[in-house]
Amino acid sequence: MSKVVQIGRMKIGGGNPIAIQSMLNVPAEDVKGNVAQAKALEAAGCEIVRVAVPTLEAVGLVEAIKREISIPLVADIHFDYRIALACVAAGIDKIRINPGNIGDEDRVREVAKACFQAGVPIRVGVNSGSLERSILAKHGGPTPQALVDSGLYHTSLLEKFDFNQIVLSIKSSNVRTMIQAYRLASQQTDYPLHLGVTEAGTARMGLVKSAVGIGSLLCDGIGDTIRVSLTADPVEEIQAAKDILKASGIGAGVELVSCPTCGRTKIDLIKLAGQVEQALKDCHKPIKVAVMGCAVNGPGEAREADIGIAGGRGEALLFKKGQVVAKYPEEQILKALLEEIEKM
Repeated sequence: MSKVVQIGRMKIGGGNPIAIQSMLNVPAEDVKGNVAQAKALEAAGCEIVRVAVPTLEAVGLVEAIKREISIPLVADIHFDYRIALACVAAGIDKIRINPGNIGDEDRVREVAKACFQAGVPIRVGVNSGSLERSILAKHGGPTPQALVDSGLYHTSLLEKFDFNQIVLSIKSSNVRTMIQAYRLASQQTDYPLHLGVTEAGTARMGLVKSAVGIGSLLCDGIGDTIRVSLTADPVEEIQAAKDILKASGIGAGVELVSCPTCGRTKIDLIKLAGQVEQALKDCHKPIKVAVMGCAVNGPGEAREADIGIAGGRGEALLFKKGQVVAKYPEEQILKALLEEIEKM
């Protein structure tokens, strides 16, 4: 089991719930835009939000955003250790930086000391496109073990100064490499692991790659925080992450199952399933809901569902745990289903 790390008021690792993370994509100079997006992400269910802080001038984002949200804020910093120090002084909850990229040992020591005194953890973020030349030469490329070696190299720079409030991510855009790297990391370190497929792609393919990569690891019991990286509105990442958690048997909320339809289907099931999904998207009850197309086989095939509906010709059955409890005209079944769920 991974060790516990405190991020603001949130604890990750050590068996704590897996946290959903996302990142703001508004230009750093647009403070109002960043604040608005952070609030939208929190409202959507984001539990940790990261913001790029590319300059010392952009450090003002930290205070502006933290005033408006209650979830932890992470500063994403590259190369300039002074930005890390300024963010810590401004009240950041966590920083993401690679110690090997910020200069000599004195600079690493300063950052480690400032973070330790302020209780600010550090995420070491490694990805396959930025590995050290020596590690690439040793492994012949960005292999899974090369990623792990790079991550452990960076954590060792912090450990040298007795800093161990560390979260590790070792992302790759290659799903197989990402999965193998995290499996190796889980065997070689007890730091909490932040899961993600980097540069996963657009909303469609990025979700597929993230579901395969993140979902596989979650089913292995690996991972403490997750981010679904999409070339899309970050709010879409939150729903995708929730869905991956639910599909992995971890997340809370409604699990919707529905059949793919066939020649026996006598009801507009595609439309109906979409309506049910939309109506229940904000329902947090831990129930399984089935939308089936065949009144003959539907209740039996979905007998594990807590509640469900099965279509017929112009009508539909309402069933619970495989047992039919009522019959309704097709146009009334959605309302009847939602009313029954409200009572549960």
